[in-house]
Amino acid sequence: MNPKISELLARIQRMELEIEQEMKHRRAELQADFEQTRVRFEHEVLEQQRRFKTGVVQYMLSANLLSVVTAPVIYAVLLPMLVLDLFITVYQHICFRAYGIARVKRSDYFVYDRAHLAYLNLIEKINCAYCSYGNGLMAYGREVVARTEQYWCPIKHARKIMAAHPYYTGFVDFGDAESYQRELEHLRSQLTELNQPGE
Repeated sequence: MNPKISELLARIQRMELEIEQEMKHRRAELQADFEQTRVRFEHEVLEQQRRFKTGVVQYMLSANLLSVVTAPVIYAVLLPMLVLDLFITVYQHICFRAYGIARVKRSDYFVYDRAHLAYLNLIEKINCAYCSYGNGLMAYGREVVARTEQYWCPIKHARKIMAAHPYYTGFVDFGDAESYQRELEHLRSQLTELNQPGE
């Protein structure tokens, strides 16, 4: 990889770590105690959050008419998402095993911690769970497809692409046939070395 690009990527990683540290600091200010997969708030914080909670009946009566009308359309997407989730999971268990690619740990991509927020009512918590599932599914699918792309066609596009996955920067430059032939097996072997705990 180009040394300048490697340096820029390293700088991005450092900045991402700084952002995560700042977010941890902010969570500490909100007195949220994070255990493995749960969040605990101190009793006083929970009481303060509950003061901002809107009851379900009041929430429904004050709901925007467009929100009520479009809710069935939004939730109708749940069935295709469940089917997609099933297909992605089956796909990677069959194909990744066949090619020696480290499988993606599905549970790493689905986070449902908003249910611990005392200021959300039941409907808001269901809505948050739906969005968490949808975004988690897209991230999970993206990781599976990104690993597939690195295995089969790790070549950058001629045009700029929006929000490239993390592996993309290591792909071979568009039009560089010599590097493609030289790097393909190396790029494939990187996928077998990915550390996936719990497999």
